[in-house]
Amino acid sequence: MATRASKRVVYAALFGNLLVALTKFVATGLTGSSAMASEAIHSLVDIGNEVLLLYGLRRAARPPDDLHPLGHGRELYFWSFIVTILIFALGAGVSLYQGIRHIIAPVPMSNPIVNYVVLGLALVFEGGSWGVAIQEFRSVKGKRGYFEAVRESKDPTMFMVLFEDTAALIGVTIALVGIAASQALGRPELDGAASVGIGLLLGTVAMFLARESKGLLIGEPAASEVVASICAIARAQPGVERSNGLFTVHLGPDQIVAAIATDFTDTLSAADVEAIVATIEDRVRTAHPEIVLLLIKPQSAAALERARARRVGGP
Repeated sequence: MATRASKRVVYAALFGNLLVALTKFVATGLTGSSAMASEAIHSLVDIGNEVLLLYGLRRAARPPDDLHPLGHGRELYFWSFIVTILIFALGAGVSLYQGIRHIIAPVPMSNPIVNYVVLGLALVFEGGSWGVAIQEFRSVKGKRGYFEAVRESKDPTMFMVLFEDTAALIGVTIALVGIAASQALGRPELDGAASVGIGLLLGTVAMFLARESKGLLIGEPAASEVVASICAIARAQPGVERSNGLFTVHLGPDQIVAAIATDFTDTLSAADVEAIVATIEDRVRTAHPEIVLLLIKPQSAAALERARARRVGGP
């Protein structure tokens, strides 16, 4: 379900950006506006980003193999991080360069009405893509706030497209203000200043997304609700005295590896323990299909404390 929703969001953004980029590049050629050139580059970078996200989704969906026994889920996190680099290096960098160049050597715009028409169309196209992204994001964020949901999200495609589209709408607004001010005041350098503003906007968005993508790439734990559920399933099984600790890590939006230390009743035989472990695995996977690997380690509470003491104390 998450993959289908993610693809729907990315395809909507890709279609919108294709239309926007074409109109913006035509307008740039007709008017020579620096802000419009930055917006065209912004849309072109967004197209590349959506292509990379779709590629990451396809690569992440490949089944496990001999070299990758746990699957390829983290490919999505890798390509998401590459996307943030592209936003910063190409989107922000080129926009800043264009803006500074036009501030130093300002050139009056020709046919400014074309810019207004194109930016108006861009608001419509970008707004449609943003509407799809925000609708899908609201359906998964629940009662959490937007930034809290982004920090806890394990699907970077959802919040990346949402932030890209939001930045695009703000960028179009900045371009409109810069072009209008440049025309009204007869100061073409204000067009370049708008381009600088778009570059700073993209740089800020890129740094925020890079931080979130880095956390996913390094490895983030499952949601607290999932952790509590797995522990509850283990403790409810007859023959288990307590679950001493649970380790989880996301390999992808719907792929989790979990390891739990369990204290079994001392009177159980090896066959009894094996049967209990099999039952716990079945119940956990039934409740949480996203668990691709569950490791259950027999470990007493005392042994767990000694292991923790060694980790804290070091070698």
